[in-house]
Amino acid sequence: MQDLDLTFAALADSTRRAILMRLAKGETTVMELAKPFNMSQPSISRHLKVLEQAGLISTTIRAQERPRRLETAPLKKATDWIEKYRQMWEGRYQTIDGLLEELQAIQIEGEEQK
Repeated sequence: MQDLDLTFAALADSTRRAILMRLAKGETTVMELAKPFNMSQPSISRHLKVLEQAGLISTTIRAQERPRRLETAPLKKATDWIEKYRQMWEGRYQTIDGLLEELQAIQIEGEEQK
């Protein structure tokens, strides 16, 4: 569960979500990631550290570059967790819908008998 906590904590920040959306297009450097955010490189690096600790991104070392890339496994775990609860609530809503339909049918019957 701690992995999920780290994932959701990392996703709670809009800048980090935007970084992930950018990395979904392909790996890139910190300097490239920093451009659209009007942030300093150290600020972006702090966000990247949170994402890396959550396992959402990884760093490769190539010559003098350290491009970051998206890691999808933690997102899949979060999606699976959300889907489990979505299905549970969907089932409950369907049960409520069925009960409401029964009540409406009873109400219509009662009105027709008057």
